[in-house]
Amino acid sequence: MADILALKETFDKGDMYGLIKAMPQNLEEGIKLGRDANLMRLEQETFHSVVVAGMGGSAIAGDIARSYLYRQIQIPFVVCRYYRLPAFVNRKSLVICCSYSGNTEETLSAYDDAIVTGAHIIAITSGGKLAHKAESDGVPIVKIKGGLPPRAALGYSIAPLLMILERLGLCEEQSEALSQTALQLKNWAALYDPADDKNPALDLARQIYGTIPVIYSGYERLNAVATRFKGQLSENAKILAFTNVFPEQNHNELVGWHKLYDLDKKYTVVILKDSQEHKRIRARMEIVMQYLRDKSIKVILLENLSGQDLDRVFYFIQYLDFTSYYLALLNGVDPTPVNAIDYLKEKLAN
Repeated sequence: MADILALKETFDKGDMYGLIKAMPQNLEEGIKLGRDANLMRLEQETFHSVVVAGMGGSAIAGDIARSYLYRQIQIPFVVCRYYRLPAFVNRKSLVICCSYSGNTEETLSAYDDAIVTGAHIIAITSGGKLAHKAESDGVPIVKIKGGLPPRAALGYSIAPLLMILERLGLCEEQSEALSQTALQLKNWAALYDPADDKNPALDLARQIYGTIPVIYSGYERLNAVATRFKGQLSENAKILAFTNVFPEQNHNELVGWHKLYDLDKKYTVVILKDSQEHKRIRARMEIVMQYLRDKSIKVILLENLSGQDLDRVFYFIQYLDFTSYYLALLNGVDPTPVNAIDYLKEKLAN
């Protein structure tokens, strides 16, 4: 297989490698943005529900917060990827509208919906129409750095989001956990150096290369990581990928591995296992791995490290972001452009 440094030089025109590597610095800046945000008396309010409205790389921060805080947040917390908010949204709801560009039409529509319902609103954006609307309506804004692909701005969206939830009394203190995770990510980044023969992300990319990844995880903490990996494989490596969670996978999709139309060699199952996984989920994972291997399906089990919850989540995010990057190089594509999405937006605009 071609030398990875040569492939990096040839295909990584937008320096996606540097953007992925910069995540810990982005987290640190995001902590400050969330800590310093003017929440305009929202800290005195009591909320009955939280909705994060966003799409794609902007929505994934809501997914990660939802799964990471699954056992902390005491009120309903949902992520809305649509033009309209759920019917339960009212004056006691907190709606956090996340649009990196500020011009995502679904998020702008959800913002308008939130205004109509009288919900409390916060905007997280780099600018655009969302910033203009929020400024006009007197809505608190967390202004984040612009000029990045939204998926590369995760640190700028997740850190302010967690800090806001902390400041509003909806979860435990987060700044220390975020700072520790940023430090860990800086240390771990050396593992994914393209010049390192033992690079685990490159090794995983080589194992996935030429196949369709099917990603399974537990429900707590890692289900959003699986979703993130799927999205990164599509946008960076330009391939299809699919995901599901335990235990739901065991109640339907498991049966679907019976009839594969001679495609059994075209799938790679990647199972993400948390070191603190529920004991019954661990048992289900072991059984499913053996079941699939008995059918000659390639199965790769990935286990994260011990440590605090946020470290374990971001260990996988960094590892799998780099995996999608190296798979892009192996596929002979530039990981940064998303031409199909640009095509869709152009057609919608017309």
